[in-house]
Amino acid sequence: MSHLMNTYNRQPVTFTHGEGVWLWDDTGKKYLDALSGIAVNTLGHAHPKFTAALTAQIGKLIHTSNVYQIREQELIADKLCELSKMQEVFLCNSGCEANEAAIKIARMYGNQRGVDTPTIIVMEKAFHGRTLATLSATGNRKVQAGFEPLVKGFVRVPYNDLDAIRQVAQHTPNIVAVLIEPIQGEGGIRTLDINYLHDLRKICDEHEWLLMLDEVQCGLGRTGKWFAFQHTDILPDVMTLAKGLGSGVPVGACLAAGRATGTFKPGNHGSTFGGNPLASTAALTTLNIMEQDKLLDHAATLGAWIKQQLQSRLGKIKGVVAVRGQGLIIGIELDKPCAEIVGKSLAKGLLINVTADSVIRLLPSLIFSQAEAEQMLDILCTLVTEFLAQE
Repeated sequence: MSHLMNTYNRQPVTFTHGEGVWLWDDTGKKYLDALSGIAVNTLGHAHPKFTAALTAQIGKLIHTSNVYQIREQELIADKLCELSKMQEVFLCNSGCEANEAAIKIARMYGNQRGVDTPTIIVMEKAFHGRTLATLSATGNRKVQAGFEPLVKGFVRVPYNDLDAIRQVAQHTPNIVAVLIEPIQGEGGIRTLDINYLHDLRKICDEHEWLLMLDEVQCGLGRTGKWFAFQHTDILPDVMTLAKGLGSGVPVGACLAAGRATGTFKPGNHGSTFGGNPLASTAALTTLNIMEQDKLLDHAATLGAWIKQQLQSRLGKIKGVVAVRGQGLIIGIELDKPCAEIVGKSLAKGLLINVTADSVIRLLPSLIFSQAEAEQMLDILCTLVTEFLAQE
């Protein structure tokens, strides 16, 4: 019996090693990984260039401390700002830490402007993490239940509803920011209307609010651009990243631009491990390989093909509500809970998961090939068809 706290309903499999988009368990069985550690393993498993860079860094330095300058950290901050056109970076260890930093920036920004009880607009069905502040910002009662009292300072509106935000603007004078995922991951791969972020940027500018984008799951090449907001003409004031940034090494980032810059001063925020030489090398190496191997174009092209295949193979089947997503973040919504498909898929050697009860979520590594995508589709489409044919 394991002494681990019972925090996950784990699948009955233990992996011993991986190569590319494949994993092997402790019985020698091979699995096609279409989940990539939930959007984490950007470069798949055991990528030779990534492995070599991390091995070299471990041989030099793993950790010093943020009380000293860290060259590797400066390099990844420069790279993230170059790619995003943002201006400042705080490095941490996870998505919820990056979102905590964003929430603290919004509160500090409000307090510096004399706003009494600074308040952030958040979305229904959002997911921002499991710390007390980020689960309070999250729009999921299952995540929040049992952890009351929740952190105050959030007002919730429906996703994709600008009028609801305008209503809040009229009736709530202490708003300082809007926090939103350009694509809701845990919420069911839900996407925004094409002009939504453009119009939201205007609303934020009118009221001098911070526009804060949580790109923890949808950022870093997954949609076919470096960041999901780059499918529009806007620049956010704050953006959070994690998951795929370090290809499996824990690393998160909170980026600031425009009116959010300069909010934190020494002593306002910090992290013991954040941006240490190992994590920063993992992040910088990931981004460099993505550039060298043109993985953004690949994610856009392959993702569009997978989505088209899913629509043609499953779209007309009764019980398939929608196929959603962009690039290699794809959801297939069914008209009933479908968690049992995860176990059936595992038995067939394919790793997927289900989120929001009835949405099959695909988050393949950015190195997925079309041949591997074909294998994924053949297994998955058969399973979905059989599942929906059940009485």
